Amino acid sequence: MKKLQETINSITGLDEDAMLLAGERQDSLTKPPGALGMLEELSIRVAGITGEPRPKIGRKVVIVMAGDHGVTAEGVSAYPSEVTPQMVLNFAAGGAAINVLARHVGAEVVVVDIGVATDVDALCVECRKVKSGTDNFARGPAMSIEEAVAVLETGIEIAEREIDRGATLIATGDMGIGNTTASSALLAAFTGLPLNGLVGKGTGIEEGLLGHKREVIESAIRVNKPDGNDPLDALAKLGGLEIGGLAGVILGAASRRTPVVIDGFISGAAALVAAKLAPRSVEYMIASHVSVEPGHRRMLEVLGLKPMLYMDMRLGEGTGAALGMALVEAATKIINEMATFEEAGVTQKEAIGDQPSPIS
Repeated sequence: MKKLQETINSITGLDEDAMLLAGERQDSLTKPPGALGMLEELSIRVAGITGEPRPKIGRKVVIVMAGDHGVTAEGVSAYPSEVTPQMVLNFAAGGAAINVLARHVGAEVVVVDIGVATDVDALCVECRKVKSGTDNFARGPAMSIEEAVAVLETGIEIAEREIDRGATLIATGDMGIGNTTASSALLAAFTGLPLNGLVGKGTGIEEGLLGHKREVIESAIRVNKPDGNDPLDALAKLGGLEIGGLAGVILGAASRRTPVVIDGFISGAAALVAAKLAPRSVEYMIASHVSVEPGHRRMLEVLGLKPMLYMDMRLGEGTGAALGMALVEAATKIINEMATFEEAGVTQKEAIGDQPSPIS
């Protein structure tokens, strides 16, 4: 618990001076002010996160946390829990979507077994197992408070280690059959919103099973009575292990002033946990995309985050976040590599006035 509290206490606000200087430079570049939209906003935000008016992106790391969910015993997923370790091995072999997209954007993939129900025997998987899958939260708590703290602190440690190794941009990824059920439950517990608009099909369950999934979550909330104002209580009662681990990654990145690109629905649940523990950590989060899971849009609204991409994605693994990394890096390249009006010999008044611009 000491590590968690120290990390939370070390998270401070963005560097306003760096953001001011970054904004001034953006306005001096050879374009009308604001013409690059979110790319400009991103560069200024990253300046505030890092404290560097002209931030640069170096090593990029996607941290994929994997864990199983006891609630799959209730028939809430289209896939059996055996798929979790099978996919973890696929990550280790480099054959999953996240591996392809990470290679595409020049990012490394760090795969962590934080709670897979069976042992994963692969050299490329880091075993930091806190528990061999959560308990069935439809019948009682998913884990203990001590285990919830342990997964959070494990995530913090992994983020800190990767930053110490040179990571300048981190993305969150997940694997765990049943984790959309846990994520929906956490969203409902934290917001009090009705489940009808929060629960989606996850891995592709049939329409008839969607009502059953909602009933299981309603039962879990009724049985466990999670305290939406106490993130440790909610995390322990509703799970999951990989969600807590990713929340720790976010907190660890924020404490080290490193931007963290948030993936989809599962990472959004982790972001909610992190935000409840340390509200200022939201300032270090960059939303990559909005998932087709109906609850994800609500998560982003609650967090006050604006997604960069609308791609109808719902895979998880960090796939949306990997694509988002490319946009964050593009934003920093604009502020560093684009010429100013003075450097390019372009008259600023003419370039942004009513007359045709020489750069249009």
